[in-house]
Amino acid sequence: MSPPDAEAGTARTAAVERSADRALVAAARHSAGRTAAVLGCTLGAAAAALAEPAVLGHTLDLLLRRAAPGPAWTLLCAAVIAAEVVLDAAAARLSGEVDGRSTARLRRLALARLLRTAPHHAARHAPGETAARLTAHATEAGRVPAAVAHAAAALLPPLGAVTALFLIDPWTALAFLAGVPFLVLLLRTFARDTHTSIARYQQVQLETAGRLTEALAGARTIAAAGTAERERARILARLPELGSEGRRMWQVYGGTTARSAALMPLLLYAVLAVGGIRLSAGAIGVGELLAAVRYAGLAAGIGAVTGGLAAVVRGRSAARRTAALLALPVFGHGRARLPEGGPGTLELRGVRVVRGGATVLHDISLVIPGGATVAVVGRSGAGKTLFAAVAGRLTDPDAGRVLLDGVPLPELTAEALRREVGYAFDRPVLLGDTLGGAIAFGAGPDPGPREVRAAARAAGADPFVQRLPHGYGTRLADAPMSGGEVQRLGLARAFAHAGRLLVLDDATSSLDTVTAREVERALAREIRPGTRIVVAHRLSSAVRADLVVWLEGGRVRATGPHAELWRHEPAYRAVFAAGAAKQDGEPGTERGPERDTNQDTGQGTERDTDQGTEREAAR
Repeated sequence: MSPPDAEAGTARTAAVERSADRALVAAARHSAGRTAAVLGCTLGAAAAALAEPAVLGHTLDLLLRRAAPGPAWTLLCAAVIAAEVVLDAAAARLSGEVDGRSTARLRRLALARLLRTAPHHAARHAPGETAARLTAHATEAGRVPAAVAHAAAALLPPLGAVTALFLIDPWTALAFLAGVPFLVLLLRTFARDTHTSIARYQQVQLETAGRLTEALAGARTIAAAGTAERERARILARLPELGSEGRRMWQVYGGTTARSAALMPLLLYAVLAVGGIRLSAGAIGVGELLAAVRYAGLAAGIGAVTGGLAAVVRGRSAARRTAALLALPVFGHGRARLPEGGPGTLELRGVRVVRGGATVLHDISLVIPGGATVAVVGRSGAGKTLFAAVAGRLTDPDAGRVLLDGVPLPELTAEALRREVGYAFDRPVLLGDTLGGAIAFGAGPDPGPREVRAAARAAGADPFVQRLPHGYGTRLADAPMSGGEVQRLGLARAFAHAGRLLVLDDATSSLDTVTAREVERALAREIRPGTRIVVAHRLSSAVRADLVVWLEGGRVRATGPHAELWRHEPAYRAVFAAGAAKQDGEPGTERGPERDTNQDTGQGTERDTDQGTEREAAR
């Protein structure tokens, strides 16, 4: 990695760490009352534990002297012990509530940012990794607020115990303090090593989850290719590393615990030895010796901070994984609205888009008249899909502006933008419980059953939906569909919500030629009038368009009517010839005559698809 790249990587890491800490603070504030109650209960329990040796030692001295206050102090001992137990139980219950609320808060924040960013930013993280960040890692991070409260309270007994040792007898306190530097060194080493091992473990976990999700998504391809064993090996390839990092993590924890277990008895024996000497010299009493030993045990409990510290370290590391989603840039919206009754005039001014450091769209400037149907054509990789994404603001250009009826798209409210700009894709994802719900899914008021069916008819989906047992009420999970049928439902969804601008990004690629042309006719006749941008691979789509935008290498090579480009630009004809043999129903693949009516001229033509389309193109 070059120095500039290294600096950029360091800056991104620092930004993610800051974002993670801010998210943890926000999660703690979300449950501020409960977190404060956890801290209060843990501090109360720690105070009770701290008071217990002194009360117990004094009670013992009173009972040995048969003093009158002895029974009362015995009751006080019982009360102190009961208070510690009750407060510990309350802290445990409240901690569970704080963990749950904090986890939910982190998940909502991360999911909201994921859904508010541009699709290409969201695609930086594989689906499996995203799922792991939102589930396991968010759960671990959600434990941090309560863990911090427990860790803070865990410091009170050791510090208070050392103070009490000084009050009882300075020599016993000095005997204990002789081992404190070793404890501090132990905890510091533990924190450093634990952070490193946990970070590596979680990274391998993320990558493994990503590979698993990829394999699940491609299950049919894997089965058809007979590569199940190879995929299994690929998914589990880093399992040994995961196991190694997991063992290292527990080795660090176990090693620290073992060293603490060896150091603590030595400190206790030192305090007991010095205390015994002081007892024999008459400097302290039996009760004071008992209290000193108990306080030495509490002071040695600084090793218990290890558990709380480990939870905080794990949670912060997990929070950084989740915070990678929080670091995604927000796809903001303005407050403007479109003028009433606007025709849908779309204007691109000096639009440039950069991906991965390379310019993909180069300074595109053009005006698409309102109500026009525009075919965007070009070879694979010319930038057609990115052009379509910029046109309807699925992404923002890195330079330049896009305006709809004179209003820059970023200045529109989210509601106005998605109500008036619709999309249909080549591989739509259907959302909703039923087929009717999938078509109605979208911004604004849901269309009624009549509108849903009209949109399905226009998209050629109504016949196969009607054949299903429950028609439009059929659950998506119970409706096996081909790629073409799914694509028709995606078109129907776009038609049901058609606004003044409708973008069809290769949305008829899985349809046969006859159905595709029926959809084109319905789009012209039955759907709300407006501007259409059609990413076209079929020659017929370009023929029917009012205007063609021809892209080459991310630049607009030419614009104009299809017939004019076809007549004067051999390279334009080559764009369709290159992929014609691969398209069902395009030149060279369909035989037999097809009756068609040219909607612009009213002339009927009896032709086969190959020769007839070229004749119409040459008009």
